Amino acid sequence: MTYGWVWVLWLALVIVSFAVLEGIALYRGNKSTLSECTWYLAKIWGPLPVLFGIVFGGLAVHFFWIAQGCDLK
Repeated sequence: MTYGWVWVLWLALVIVSFAVLEGIALYRGNKSTLSECTWYLAKIWGPLPVLFGIVFGGLAVHFFWIAQGCDLK
């Protein structure tokens, strides 16, 4: 695991940035949260939720399917 810490750091930064942006949106009360943005984009382009499902479902299968993805022992 040479560069595994890079991915852990990246994922931590994504989580922290999401929490900060959601916190700012909820504190100000302007409803510019991730769910509001997703709903608005899905209203504009209907297939977006299906595309999200395919992408995240594909990632879940890739990472967690038996004998697929990373072999963690």
